[in-house]
Amino acid sequence: MARPPRTSLIDVPQHVVQRGNNRQICFVNDEDFGVYRKWLGDAAKRYSVDIHAWVFMTNHVHLLVTPRQEQAVSAMMQTLGRRYVRYFNKAYQRTGTLWGGRFKSCVVHSEAYVICCQRYIELNPVRARMVTRPEAYRWSSYHAHARGIATDLWTPHDQYLALGDTPSARLLAYRELFQEQLSEQEINSIRDSTNRGMALGNDRFRSEIAALTGIRQRPLKPGPKGRGTGEVK
Repeated sequence: MARPPRTSLIDVPQHVVQRGNNRQICFVNDEDFGVYRKWLGDAAKRYSVDIHAWVFMTNHVHLLVTPRQEQAVSAMMQTLGRRYVRYFNKAYQRTGTLWGGRFKSCVVHSEAYVICCQRYIELNPVRARMVTRPEAYRWSSYHAHARGIATDLWTPHDQYLALGDTPSARLLAYRELFQEQLSEQEINSIRDSTNRGMALGNDRFRSEIAALTGIRQRPLKPGPKGRGTGEVK
């Protein structure tokens, strides 16, 4: 079956997810996380990709990024993925693939969905019951957004900067967002859009992206019995 075309536009944010093959472990210890983080920063700089949010889990990663040139996200992820696989295989005396196929992604509507997507990413360790609070997990962008810990990996998105007129006001406003959990509808919308590779946003945004790219941004309606729904399982 032919791969569905990937939606990617310059200056439009994307939520990116890459998982280990069969959900296998990709990061064994802090050294592995540190290597991946360093090389992610190198690849992002090389291909002009802004990194707004991230979380590195033991068997997958989430990123919120904005490409500044054509095909930048794909180039970044391919370069990073190949480099890390070589490192991991050598470090753990193994051969073969590490990642579960190509990464999944969706474009994200800036005005209404970027902050929601950031919270989804940074709450991943909480949903996985690895920690009870996002600040307790080391390998996420929450520390930049909520605690003001500087890192050269981070480019704050305009929607984050709009949370307050000063750094301290933004930090407080961002922490307050985490007083409430994401709704099931918000979680399912982010997951579904990313898995299907379809725009995360309102109907107008999806229509605009479809018109710009020529790529369908809504699931097909159920067809006649026996012909399937066109949905990704």
